[in-house]
Amino acid sequence: MTVDEAARVPVVIVGAGPVGVTAALLLARRGVRSVVLERHRDVYPLPRAVANDDEIHRILQAAGVGEEFTAISRPANGLRLLDARHRVMAEFRRSPQGHHGYPQSSMFDQPELERVLRDALARRPECELRGGVEVTAVGPDTTGPVRVTYRDDDREHELWADAVLGCDGANSLTREAIGGAWEDLHFEEKWTVIDAETTGPVRCWEGVDQVCDPDQPGTFMRVNETRYRWEFRLREGEGQETVREVIAPWLPPSYDGDFEVVRETQYTFRARVADRWRSGRVFLLGDAAHLTPPFIGQGLCSGLRDAYNLTWKLARVLQQGGDERLLDSYESERRPHARRVVRLAVAMGWAMTGGQDGAAALRRRALAAACRIPGLTELAGRDLSPPLTTGPLVRRSVRRRLAGTHCPQPWVSVAGRPTRLDEALGDSFAVLTATEPGPSLTALAHSLGVHAVPVTDLGDDGTLAAWLRAGHADAVLLRPDRVVMDIVPAGGRDFTSTAAWATLLHTTRSPVPSERTAPKSLLRSTTR
Repeated sequence: MTVDEAARVPVVIVGAGPVGVTAALLLARRGVRSVVLERHRDVYPLPRAVANDDEIHRILQAAGVGEEFTAISRPANGLRLLDARHRVMAEFRRSPQGHHGYPQSSMFDQPELERVLRDALARRPECELRGGVEVTAVGPDTTGPVRVTYRDDDREHELWADAVLGCDGANSLTREAIGGAWEDLHFEEKWTVIDAETTGPVRCWEGVDQVCDPDQPGTFMRVNETRYRWEFRLREGEGQETVREVIAPWLPPSYDGDFEVVRETQYTFRARVADRWRSGRVFLLGDAAHLTPPFIGQGLCSGLRDAYNLTWKLARVLQQGGDERLLDSYESERRPHARRVVRLAVAMGWAMTGGQDGAAALRRRALAAACRIPGLTELAGRDLSPPLTTGPLVRRSVRRRLAGTHCPQPWVSVAGRPTRLDEALGDSFAVLTATEPGPSLTALAHSLGVHAVPVTDLGDDGTLAAWLRAGHADAVLLRPDRVVMDIVPAGGRDFTSTAAWATLLHTTRSPVPSERTAPKSLLRSTTR
């Protein structure tokens, strides 16, 4: 077997699913080159993920495919809980305009999303996709570049990377390479999943129906104009019903028109989180790092959050002199966040499906009673993503409750043209102020290569000013992923944590050229 002469690349990404390709696109926007290795030559053609939220739509916007995703997705009403006779127990409505500037819930076909991402990847000279290859080894972990070995039809090859992102799924070779193991969060059920195409009069409410039937719980949703998804927990010890039998409640009894089963398969839904997400410059993302039941639709969402959280930090270290400790915050921020989301999915799953133990009836009665509490369904319909916990890049406290949350994204005006906030601010840090910034905030912004922006200059509908007032903040420091890093409390003078995080970021006194900064037509000069 012939081995190629070693090649050096900044980043190798193992796996070209949505998480891996999104990570490559986010790195490319910051000028970081990557090679993506994928065993399939083309997009996997069968549907898998079918839903995401407005935060994820915003991440796809940052990756450069926000409008393309809008074109292939459709807003969803939210979630309904049905009893065994399909009577509505509760509705959890999702807004058509969420905190992040997009519908709070959207339905889509994963192969279509993957094609959009692959097309965008092909347009980026910083990215190279090598399909039809098998990664055979990652590492060993050293203080220098990481070796990645892969095999194609002809021979074995080596790449040497400054960083490796393992986006290679639940059976991740990368996780094995860094010695990671699963933490079991104690949920395991076998379900059958049916995807079908029909133009028939399927009964639906343009959202997700969860059937809370202890005998056979199920989930139903319309994905696009003609495609539908049904999921049912398998009954133990019984023969499987036909597709037509299990979906009969959603079709007219006499309907015998067009109906094509696109996919019928069985899954074991599990709840697990890897006990380590990083070894040196090797990182785990997506299903390689966490597995969740699908009850709140956050599986793919969590993976794309991983990509957004890590890529700006990695670019900062590789290109801008950021301290290596900056990369430690990836696991310290994302692992507890993902774990909370997985636990929420497990709790929702047990509540909605009833479980299979002696307490199932008690849970169902408690759920029915809770759904009658005024305001509870509205509260449950809010964003499912919890704030990030306190750390070097999140200065959260009682007075700083906005820290760790995301800044809203309204439409603003740039030279008289409507623009989404993130596009106006660019890919770097941003300082938003409730009033005209003073000298210290102006100097801080300049050290980050950005400008301090009064929200009154943005020409939005008042969303940002109201958000600052509600959070009792005179100013906020936004990270490149639009998480609030720190705030100046109302009546305060300055951010309190500058020294702590400035060391990690290696801030300079001039703009950082590798990060896209805001249009000069929008932001005021820092020189007064």
